Amino acid sequence: MDVAARRRSLLVVAGKLLVTLLTLGLLYRSVFTDAATAEAWRSLLGSVLTVPVLAALALVPANWGLEAWKWWRLARHLEPVSFKRSFRAVLVGLTLGFVTPNRVGDYAGRIIELKSRRLDALGAVFLGRYCQLVATVLAGSVGLLYFLLKFYLIGYPATEVGLVAATLLLNAAVLLPLYRSRLLLAALTLVRPLRRFRRFLAVMPTYSAREIHAVLGLSCLRYAVFCAQFGLLLMAYGATPPVGPGLAAIAGTFLLKSLVPSLNALADVGVRELSATHLFGLLGQPVLPVLSASLSLWVINIALPSASGLLFVLRLKVFRKKKSKAEKAAVNS
Repeated sequence: MDVAARRRSLLVVAGKLLVTLLTLGLLYRSVFTDAATAEAWRSLLGSVLTVPVLAALALVPANWGLEAWKWWRLARHLEPVSFKRSFRAVLVGLTLGFVTPNRVGDYAGRIIELKSRRLDALGAVFLGRYCQLVATVLAGSVGLLYFLLKFYLIGYPATEVGLVAATLLLNAAVLLPLYRSRLLLAALTLVRPLRRFRRFLAVMPTYSAREIHAVLGLSCLRYAVFCAQFGLLLMAYGATPPVGPGLAAIAGTFLLKSLVPSLNALADVGVRELSATHLFGLLGQPVLPVLSASLSLWVINIALPSASGLLFVLRLKVFRKKKSKAEKAAVNS
């Protein structure tokens, strides 16, 4: 092994150890040293044998399985890829995203698993995340609209009509770049600081409307799984909001969380809990059950899968061995 290869190997090992230590450290800090999360964790363990908690836990594989299915449909547009590799890439991305600002490590985790067209893969990852954001905005805007009309704008009919119209325009504006991605690329060209991102997203127009329909549909299914898990955990902790307003509160919580940038996955916790306790508080629900349900949702969907993703991170091949000319000729023959 030459000096350059040995140096790359050492860097890979050091990087894997750093990710492992950061992930374990953040998990320990969030689950054991933070009083609110630790209490929610103990409550979750104490009620783990109840039907709602077991059902919420059973939906965790469905949640990340749908995300893997999304990535498989997006990645196979770039190169042949198996569902197994797609699922592994999602878990690796989840773990790397756990310790990076705004989950940018998610991009690296998925791209590393591909053998070629890694630059185009950036656009594919963005497209998948944007489809999930679309599902969040469509449902969340309606949820927040319910609370604004119900609790804040009573007696202002003109404002109510304007807000409904603004919500419809917002949803249309969010959907437009998904099906007219060339307009998005043109907009990036007009804004000088954003021009450097154009080459990363140039792959988006190559996806057909049918492919985008499928990815958006999977995003909506995954969003429904999140909502079901939140509802089951609320039930487990004794919160009993009406079904319709409760779904509006869940949707509003997810939207507010997604709009706030975060330093890492742990930082998402405070935003989600603040949103959830406020919205459910308007529905007359006590703080503790809502707080416990929201924190438990984070533990089972982010913390535990991130820990399991470490197993794949440690076995990750960052630098792929280049094939010799003889090997390439044998493959092509």
